[in-house]
Amino acid sequence: MWSCFRAKCGWRGHMRASIDGKGYNNFEKSSKVKSIRVITEEMLYLQPLCDELITYFAERMISGETLRRNAVMQRRYDGDQIVIAFTYRRNGKLVSCKYRDIQKKFWQESNTEKIFYGLDDIKQASDIIIVEGEIDKLSMEEAGYRNCVSVPDGAPSKVSKKRLPDQDQDTKYQYLWNCKEYLDQASRIILATDADAPGQALAEELARRLGRERCWRVRWPKRNDSDVCKDANEVLMYLGPKALREVIEEAELYPIRGLFKFSDYFDEIDAYYHCSMGYELGVSTGWRALNELYKVVPGELTIVTGVPNSGKSEWIDALICNINESEGWTFALCSMENKVREHARKLLEKHIKKPFFNARYGASVERMSIEEFEQGKEWLSETFHLIRCEDDCLPSIKWVLELAKAAVLRHGVRGLVIDPYNELDHQRPSNQTETEYVSQMLTMVKRFAQHHACHVWFVAHPKQLQHWVGGPPNLYDISGSAHFINKCDNGIVIHRNRDPEAGPLDGVQVCVRKVRNKVIGNIGDAFLAYSRVTGEFRDIDELPKANGREIQGLT
Repeated sequence: MWSCFRAKCGWRGHMRASIDGKGYNNFEKSSKVKSIRVITEEMLYLQPLCDELITYFAERMISGETLRRNAVMQRRYDGDQIVIAFTYRRNGKLVSCKYRDIQKKFWQESNTEKIFYGLDDIKQASDIIIVEGEIDKLSMEEAGYRNCVSVPDGAPSKVSKKRLPDQDQDTKYQYLWNCKEYLDQASRIILATDADAPGQALAEELARRLGRERCWRVRWPKRNDSDVCKDANEVLMYLGPKALREVIEEAELYPIRGLFKFSDYFDEIDAYYHCSMGYELGVSTGWRALNELYKVVPGELTIVTGVPNSGKSEWIDALICNINESEGWTFALCSMENKVREHARKLLEKHIKKPFFNARYGASVERMSIEEFEQGKEWLSETFHLIRCEDDCLPSIKWVLELAKAAVLRHGVRGLVIDPYNELDHQRPSNQTETEYVSQMLTMVKRFAQHHACHVWFVAHPKQLQHWVGGPPNLYDISGSAHFINKCDNGIVIHRNRDPEAGPLDGVQVCVRKVRNKVIGNIGDAFLAYSRVTGEFRDIDELPKANGREIQGLT
């Protein structure tokens, strides 16, 4: 059994269980059939407003003339209690009635048709204003806007996540469909619902049904230094009718997901012009030779490639150590080819600038002390977050990005390293080509980078090079798809000299082969020297010579 206690509509009913001949339980609904009632002022015992209620409305800046034009009346309940009666009319004829008592409790006449309050005022109107309450509709009229209606049932607590129901099932918003012919002719609908969360939810629900493309929304002004006006009546009471007119005149286009104007981004564009956005012009790599060609910008994707053992991972480790030292960035590392202890060693050597073990390669460099080692461990823990798949299976790109998202939100990381591409689990559908799969995957990575303002370095190995003579590969040589260069923001090839006869083996060529944003970089080559003892990369002022020749592959 049920009964509506929210108001005084009197709706109640019950469900009766029955057993059919097959023994199944069925439920037979037995409730009052809700036929549309025809009501009159006499039937409801409506009366003109008394002086007390006229004074109440006057305190809210609503005039007697506006009350009379909208046929606001009163009714006696429970003896001497007088309540306000807002009469809902179509073509001047009473359709429904909504009541309000002194405790601000509302209820409506049961089994009456749901329509907008003030419906006759939007007949033939091309511009319509929709508010949340009857007093707001009256307030709009005081500001000079009669083309305004109020919803009959208030606002929902939140926006529904379900798809829009069919028209006959959309019971909460049935008044929209009952007034459809009035709304269809409107080219502009201004949603002036309350400023609170339910009011904004109501605006969204109305926009979903009316079409966002013809909806506008208002921004309620502040009534003092800290508080924003809640609705139209508060603007009228505290700021006056002129301020309420300005609210309507300055109404904004209702936002459509994915559709913007440049003016929506003017704050960001201004900050970009004045170079006040911090990292938007990129952060230094830590190497003078490379900064003219490549800088690190949050939200971009850098593809790094190179032949095996060219130092791709070592270079990225050195780069992020530099950025941490200069900018304080923290990073998420998904490095499938490195054991944790080996990766820790490499990072510590670059950070402390001393070897992890006793010096190798005949160098007389002191090993990092136990104190430096302990401080380095603390630095490792504060700077890096590891993404590692402990199961036997390979991780998928979705799995990696989900954990990277958690690292961004929980730890505030600014950079993500995925090293390398071929160690991921690539379970592409049978009807999808590798090229299509790579394109889709890189789009996913770029969206992650842009949405979370996180720079992503993605290491991808080149395919097996035929007739390779020792020079740096091209980005189009990456195994899998040309989309690696087409989709990335920056493309870098790391190449080192392998021929002792051609020159020192510590020469490293950083080939910047793609830079989408010409403001922060350019195509070209930078030359660094690599220390096999500490894993550091350093600037070199001049190219080393070997027997009067420039190093092969570094020219």
